[in-house]
Amino acid sequence: MAMVGEMWSHLGSTMGTLMLVYTVFKQFFPHHLQGSFEKYFNRIVRYAYPYVEITFDEFTGERMKRSEAYFRIKSYLSDKSTASAKRLKADVVKDSQSAVLSMDYNEEITEEFQGVKIWWSAKRTLSKTPRIAIYPADDEKKSYKLTVHKRHRELITQSYISHVMKAGKEIETRNRQRKLYSNNPSQDWDGYRSNKWSNVLFEHPATFDTLAMDAKLKEEIKNDLIKFSKGKDYYARIGKAWKRGYLLYGPPGTGKSSMIAAMANLLNYDVYDLELTAVKENTELRRLLLDTSSKSIIVIEDIDCSIDLTGQREKKTEKDGNEDEPSDPVTKRVKDKKKKNSKVTLSGLLNCIDGLWSSCGGERIIVFTTNYVEKLDPALIRRGRMDKHIELSYCCFDAFKVFAKNYLEVDSHSLFGEIESLLGETNMTPADVAENLMPKSDYDDVETCLKRLVEALKDTKEEAKKKVEDEARLMAEKEEEEKQRKKPEKEEKEQSGKDVKEVKENGVAKVGEEVKEIGVTH
Repeated sequence: MAMVGEMWSHLGSTMGTLMLVYTVFKQFFPHHLQGSFEKYFNRIVRYAYPYVEITFDEFTGERMKRSEAYFRIKSYLSDKSTASAKRLKADVVKDSQSAVLSMDYNEEITEEFQGVKIWWSAKRTLSKTPRIAIYPADDEKKSYKLTVHKRHRELITQSYISHVMKAGKEIETRNRQRKLYSNNPSQDWDGYRSNKWSNVLFEHPATFDTLAMDAKLKEEIKNDLIKFSKGKDYYARIGKAWKRGYLLYGPPGTGKSSMIAAMANLLNYDVYDLELTAVKENTELRRLLLDTSSKSIIVIEDIDCSIDLTGQREKKTEKDGNEDEPSDPVTKRVKDKKKKNSKVTLSGLLNCIDGLWSSCGGERIIVFTTNYVEKLDPALIRRGRMDKHIELSYCCFDAFKVFAKNYLEVDSHSLFGEIESLLGETNMTPADVAENLMPKSDYDDVETCLKRLVEALKDTKEEAKKKVEDEARLMAEKEEEEKQRKKPEKEEKEQSGKDVKEVKENGVAKVGEEVKEIGVTH
């Protein structure tokens, strides 16, 4: 042991001498000869120095792009730094829910991986010459340095770094806050720190527990989502892009937006709200989708109203009496102008969500919503593009029970039977049911709210009955008008037929008389 200690002592002295020589050399040796000298000096150091060092810079690549590896290492070392480092610094990392503690600059921590000792250190290098920085703190370079004995180089490069990247990503995902993104107009994409997407924190409270819908359908959707989120290897094995499409359709007020929020909260995904009317052409749409992250839900709401994707929408709208067009003429003009400005085509959209470009990135869910599924082109919603079609219809009794539990904290009541019967006979949206159940003052108790819902259901039932009667009456009046309109035509036709018959009869009689007269004369 004494010999080993003495050997390491001599090695340390040698290294110290070499570093002193190197410092003197950098200051006084002619600059044009330094390159050749450094080449041979590094060979000597590599021979004598038994360690491998790997540096991970904060910025890397073209235009000083921030390194994902750097921030994953920062997340990975956070817990270890808290436990062992003597000097710590706190940072609020982008998208993180809380401050992240990490080791201070020039601090070092150690850890073991498969029995191998590894050293991590944080470095910061300040620029020696003052200059105008393009980015904040651009005049300093920050990095993490990994040090390990060179005999373990293969283990580090093939296993350990991958382990750190994977664990760091999981910690980032666990700590980050979800975001709701909205696409910016293309004229705002260029310039200093410009982005294709703007975002706010996603704080929608909807979950599948609070979602009012059929219990069996709810469980089916949850299982499908969880299966998808764990399907990376499965999708790779079957040769499909790791994405899934959901079509949510049904009348307004049936919970389509709440369903999207519940999906995001279940999977911990970001939400990208894609406004197609702000996209000028197919190329812009492709660039937008390429700029989305994995673990995200890309939403196009009211896709039948976004732009004219089918070429048939205007005809169908006219036929249906423009039922989904805005009544305000100013709003309608703005909407029509946006449609004219957008040149996104059906084929362009299909290529982005299901073509070759859809494989650029993984773990994405694409959601279309519509109130009128019959208006969509079949090519847009076929299986493989919109894999799961989910109809969100009027409120059922299962949905009501969820509302009663959430809004009034009751599981049963004497009025439940009457409400179940009325819901079976009446079409009322979940939004209307929820509004009637919500207490309007501190004096509203459970029975008051339930009775208000019963009255609303009865009123809706009467309105529906009256509407059917009015429609039947209008139909009968229309038929009677049509009958009255056709009656003169029928009478005129009958009269015309009689006149023709009389003419024929008179003509025959006259001819007979003439023949008779001729015969008598002869």
